[in-house]
Amino acid sequence: MGGRVGLKGTDGEAARKALELGAKPTSPRRAVEMLKSLRRYAPPIRLYAYPEEMGEAEALEAGFKPIVVGELRARPTTAEDTKRAVEEFTSIPVDLIVFVGGDGTARDVMDANKAGIPVLGVPAGVKMYSAVFAVSPEAAARIVARFAYTGLPVRMAEVMDVDEEAFRANRLSARLYGYLPVIYESELVQGVKRATVVDEERLQLVELAERLKPSIEPGVAYVLGPGSTVKALAEALGVDKTLLGVDVVVDGRVVELDADEARILRALEGREGRIVVTPIGGQGFILGRGNQQISPSVVRKVGVGNVIVVATTTKLRGLDALRVDTGDPELDAQLRGRTKVLTDRGEVEVEVV
Repeated sequence: MGGRVGLKGTDGEAARKALELGAKPTSPRRAVEMLKSLRRYAPPIRLYAYPEEMGEAEALEAGFKPIVVGELRARPTTAEDTKRAVEEFTSIPVDLIVFVGGDGTARDVMDANKAGIPVLGVPAGVKMYSAVFAVSPEAAARIVARFAYTGLPVRMAEVMDVDEEAFRANRLSARLYGYLPVIYESELVQGVKRATVVDEERLQLVELAERLKPSIEPGVAYVLGPGSTVKALAEALGVDKTLLGVDVVVDGRVVELDADEARILRALEGREGRIVVTPIGGQGFILGRGNQQISPSVVRKVGVGNVIVVATTTKLRGLDALRVDTGDPELDAQLRGRTKVLTDRGEVEVEVV
């Protein structure tokens, strides 16, 4: 929920602040999107849901008649409600638990899933560094349908614990929290995020910065996405950017630091814009993970053709494709296909899926 307003997550008190800033919960919409797709793909299934906004309402909107279990004890709902829901489902027991959220929700599910029932995450958080999520709600529906028809292998996948306070202070502090049994389809389930800046890559980043420098145009607003790759490039070009935020630079000067969606759009008013992003190492996402401030509105304002993807050859070697999951299916379709990526060795074409 906090992505577009620049909060980098909504664990704990940050959820209240996100709402005060005008953020809207993304999980309900993503849940409905997944369930509507599931109705198209899957055979008849018995769908259990926790009450009201924790599953029941979304299932009804998608056209299901869910079997409602458990009860909500307080408003707003908390992590304890998530854990109680998982405990209810494991006591039935169900064949599969599908949850919607980010890394924090994945940790709650893991804590409560003592029975080891297979799970699948539908991505709807800001931080999704864990390897338990489908690459999109649509992909999640396809995975669940395949599981229902023919079964799928189950693998133990990493659940990551990202320090949200450090994240908001532009420090990435992540550790392995544990593992969840996840139904697995290699092309449709994301991997765990990998850090990529090592000694070999530092040299590649210098080369990449030299290749990027001639394309920088005067008077153009450059929306610089998060990540160590873009930060290193910015610093090589004389710009001091945040590690995990989105910054806007014009003529070598930062005009918006750690900006939310609204500030980015204001900075783009009356001028041309470019978006510079790098794939998440090990996952391949260029939009929709960790950079939700670069919203569909921002991308459309700049133009799909003005999204500049940068990556070192080392990072690209670890990816089978690039991915987008902006939450806008029409925009995602426009972004998919072959795209140029600027690397330390020049431009290469890579498939966006």
